[in-house]
Amino acid sequence: MKKIFAFACSAALLATPAYAALQAGARAPDFNATASIGGKRFQFVLADALKKGPVVLYFYPAAFTPGCTIEAHNFADAMGDFQKLGATVIGVSHDNIDTLDKFSLTECRSKFPVAADTDARIMKNYDAVQDARAEYAERVSYVISPEGRVLFSYTAGDPTHHVEYTMAAVKKYLAEHPH
Repeated sequence: MKKIFAFACSAALLATPAYAALQAGARAPDFNATASIGGKRFQFVLADALKKGPVVLYFYPAAFTPGCTIEAHNFADAMGDFQKLGATVIGVSHDNIDTLDKFSLTECRSKFPVAADTDARIMKNYDAVQDARAEYAERVSYVISPEGRVLFSYTAGDPTHHVEYTMAAVKKYLAEHPH
C-alpha cells in the first residue's frame, strides 16, 4: 500500500507543471559543452549559437528513458519549423558523450544536438537540477534571445508541451523583433 501511495504521489508531482527559477528577463548564463549531432561530436558554445538567432535550451533527465525519448522525438519532428524561424535547439543532460552520440543518432534523429553536462555545471547555472536526485536534470525548457536574455521558461515532468510552448515563445519573440 505504501508503494502505491508513493507511486501516486510521484506521478502527481510529475504531472504538475512547476516554474523554472530563471525567469523572463534574466541573463542566460553562457556555457560551452561537448555535444553530439548525428553521432558526431563538436563543441557547442551558447554565445556562438545566439549570433544566429534565438536558442531553445532544454534539459532532460536521461537519454533513452521513456519521457526523454518522447521529448527528443518531438523536438526532432519540429526541427524544420525551428530552423525556418532561425532558432537553434540544444538538449542537455548529465549523460556522458558516448551515450549522447547514440541518442543523437537514434532518438534525436540527427536533427539537433545534445550536450553532455556530466559535472552538472550547466544544470546548476540554469537551476535545472532535480531536487530528489542532484545528478539528474529537471525537465526544463528555456528560450533565450540573441541578446542573451531568458525569454521563456517552462518546467514540467511531462514532455508533451515543451516543443509547443518553446515554439510559441520563439514565434512571439520574432513577431515583436522583426529583422
